[in-house]
Amino acid sequence: MARDQIDMTPIESRTELVEWLAAGCKPEAKFRIGTEHEKLPFTLSGHRPVPYEGPQGIRALLEGMRHLLGWEPILEGETIIGLADVTGGGAISLEPGGQFELSGAPVETVHQTCGELNAHLVQVNEVARPLGVGFLSLGMSPLWTRAETPMMPKGRYKIMAVYMPKVGKLGLDMMFRTCTVQVNLDFSSEADMVKKLRVGLALQPVATAIFANSPFTEGKPNGFLSFRSEIWRDTDPDRTGMLPFAFEAGMGFERYVDYALSVPMYFVKRGARYIDVTGSSFRDLLAGRHPSLPGERATISDWANHLSTIFPEVRLKRYLEMRGADDGPRERICALSALWAGLFYDAAALDAAWDLAKDWNTEERQRLRDEVPRLGFNAAIRDRKVRELARDMIALARDGLKRRRRLDHYSGRDESHFLDPIGEIVESGKTPAEVLLERYHGEWNQSVDPVFDALKY
Repeated sequence: MARDQIDMTPIESRTELVEWLAAGCKPEAKFRIGTEHEKLPFTLSGHRPVPYEGPQGIRALLEGMRHLLGWEPILEGETIIGLADVTGGGAISLEPGGQFELSGAPVETVHQTCGELNAHLVQVNEVARPLGVGFLSLGMSPLWTRAETPMMPKGRYKIMAVYMPKVGKLGLDMMFRTCTVQVNLDFSSEADMVKKLRVGLALQPVATAIFANSPFTEGKPNGFLSFRSEIWRDTDPDRTGMLPFAFEAGMGFERYVDYALSVPMYFVKRGARYIDVTGSSFRDLLAGRHPSLPGERATISDWANHLSTIFPEVRLKRYLEMRGADDGPRERICALSALWAGLFYDAAALDAAWDLAKDWNTEERQRLRDEVPRLGFNAAIRDRKVRELARDMIALARDGLKRRRRLDHYSGRDESHFLDPIGEIVESGKTPAEVLLERYHGEWNQSVDPVFDALKY
């Protein structure tokens, strides 16, 4: 999750909420790519969870990264909960169970976002290894129970942890035991946003299959290829899902604002203090009649933070977030950014991607979403297997990246080679999770412990 906003400019009307989103429109020359990835820390000795406190804990890791990078600390009271690169725009933050997240800076090319990732992994390992800490490239914690997983000292997480069991069965698993990768991409106009949102939503299950990498829970196969994706199906129906309204006539910034206004709030932040307002209405805050904040008006911070607590498969802020992929090895993180940038940042590729999915109806899209976590490439829509769709998506993205012709200064290559790892996955016909399951039942002798060495960053 990105760090909380601190813009206290008052908002007086729904129109201003719409205008705030619309201000994300930018000319194509200013389009950027921002990659976010979470990774699970573990003790190199014993493969246990890493607590926040202690000489070898998360706090020590953050302090070490602060010393190495010179980034500004993000504090909650006197507690360090992240780091911010005030010049480049990147940040390091903590997910609820200690998942260590890099929110990458907005950059121009896949070469740059992949270079940033590689540098970060070198840096974080330089600090973590002496502490006896490693990082796992899986979509879900493979071994520990919820009770064994620590909670990071962030006020918003305490509020969410109390609320989640009231609205779904797996929300706490989402918070404490999953790891994702997402790429954030821009739009030039309202119409461009709508088209990209629709393509992203419709094809997100295909991306989920390509990157499926969470087949283990508490030491055993969990029956899914992407249990991380399955978890979102029973987290909180008010704020998750495939957004059927996005495919209806009249879709635009106003319609998304109305959707977001209907999503119950989690919290309001005033200074360093989180105020629990779970289940309440942002409309009441906008009107100055929220029972927990009598007479107070909503602010830009309140709106931005509220949008960050909505979790559909594609999320709209002042950019679009592609949210369907499990965490995985570094080459797959780069491939995710290449996949969506190739589809979204080339007009012909975007048109062709929409042609793949434009005739699907709400029920078909939802069924695909529901089946992919278990079936992966074998899920189907209109008699087309997901593996076929994945092959088409990658081919379109490859053509789009070639037409973009953003060349690496050193090798002279365009961005399309970053797709090679997932092209190989699709051609093999096996999701990453299926490969892990084969190893579990074979060379690993039905133990998940070897995964900590096999998939360590």
